Amino acid sequence: MNKAIDRREFLKISAAGSALCLAGPKIFSGMTRQDAGKLVSPGCRGSKVKVAKIYMGVPDPHWPKPSLDLEKEIRFYESRFAEFKKELSDVDFVVNRLVSSPEQIDQLKDNLKEVDGILAIHLTIWIGRILDAILEQGKPTVVFAVPYSGHEWVGYGDLLEQEKGAQMECLLTSDYSRLEWAIRPFRAIHHLREARILNLTTRDFSNYAAAMKTKFGTEIERIELDRVLKACAAVSDVEAQAESLRWIKGAEKVVEPSKKDIFESCKLALAFERLLDEEEATVLTVDCYGTMWDKTIKLPAYPCVGFARLNDMGFGGICESDLRSAMTHILFQGLTGKPGFISDPTVDEGKGHIILAHCLGTPKMDGPDKPAHSYKLRTIMERQEGVVPQVKMRQGQRVTQALLMGENLIHYFTGEIAAAPVDLEHDRGCRTKIAVKVDGDLSRLWRNWSHGLHRQTVYGDITKELRFFCKFKDIDLVDEAV
Repeated sequence: MNKAIDRREFLKISAAGSALCLAGPKIFSGMTRQDAGKLVSPGCRGSKVKVAKIYMGVPDPHWPKPSLDLEKEIRFYESRFAEFKKELSDVDFVVNRLVSSPEQIDQLKDNLKEVDGILAIHLTIWIGRILDAILEQGKPTVVFAVPYSGHEWVGYGDLLEQEKGAQMECLLTSDYSRLEWAIRPFRAIHHLREARILNLTTRDFSNYAAAMKTKFGTEIERIELDRVLKACAAVSDVEAQAESLRWIKGAEKVVEPSKKDIFESCKLALAFERLLDEEEATVLTVDCYGTMWDKTIKLPAYPCVGFARLNDMGFGGICESDLRSAMTHILFQGLTGKPGFISDPTVDEGKGHIILAHCLGTPKMDGPDKPAHSYKLRTIMERQEGVVPQVKMRQGQRVTQALLMGENLIHYFTGEIAAAPVDLEHDRGCRTKIAVKVDGDLSRLWRNWSHGLHRQTVYGDITKELRFFCKFKDIDLVDEAV
């Protein structure tokens, strides 16, 4: 591809920790590496998140004060946005202006057609008709209003319940850092629409893929085993050996796997990167316990190291051809810039914990730009072979577990990590484990459990982010522990 920087080189630099996150190849076309900046989540095949930033205010208002200087007020807000320059480097503010009448919104209609969302900043009283005109555009809209902006907030609750408020949410706060936060739901919508998932399986997933394409715009494509084997064979032994040494040196301890096992896993991991690069995809999943691991069809190694590596880089590596977890993973990255941890849960009511366990752990649970958690290299517990990072997650960390069940439903719960793998390192269950103290009723949680075993867990309580996203995409959000 003809582009200003070599994407594979950029990936390696990012994986080494000198960049926050990754973007698809097109986003860097014509840019220097410095211009690419600090992304909150991976740019999906190049396009930027398009946002309309509209300041709603009228001259000579009664509130917040008659002498309010609108230009000065906007300069202040723009200075706050400048503080988030790196976090918003994947955002294109295609509209950025003061609007003082609904007629001015009508003049912007063509510009608003292609935006992912509208950030409407409430400056003064008398903006009700302006907001109505914004909502008539039918775009996801977040209203940001600091105290004393105006009295219109008293009607926001009613608006949220009306048909014209179906795409509206509000942030009533003096915390200006929420200006950056407000754009995250738009980013999640954008990345799901732009994302491409590669699925290595022989099973039919066409109905699910069609549903996700219709609802979110996400493309899910089959990749054939022969293509993966060729990509793996094309990885040089020198590259694979260097990657093996990186994982070994980074590990607290290598417990069961041999150097040969690690080498083969790393060769496959590097092949995964190349496949994403060639296909301009963001996520790869493998039917590793099904059609890709039987007597006649076999990968050269288990894909776990490759999955963890992609997650560390800001892309997605998903176990067991779990497409629902893949979609949830993309959603998490859009909302938080952090990867998810797939788990097979089990319940301990005696301690009040749900234990989330999976052999695959991701060291960089805080995101690609943050330090990695410590890990050991282990075998897959059920198979007693392969290579997985057994990751020690952070005790006391707030977490959200969720799964996009289909087009119109997300189940979730929140809690706090009460114990990490060092406390749960025994010979039962998967290698990476966290015990979570659930917010709400643990008994109700397991009684409400449905739609299979797997869930995705991400660092942080992202209830509000999920609520905004679900409002904009007409998705039911259900707390399983309530």
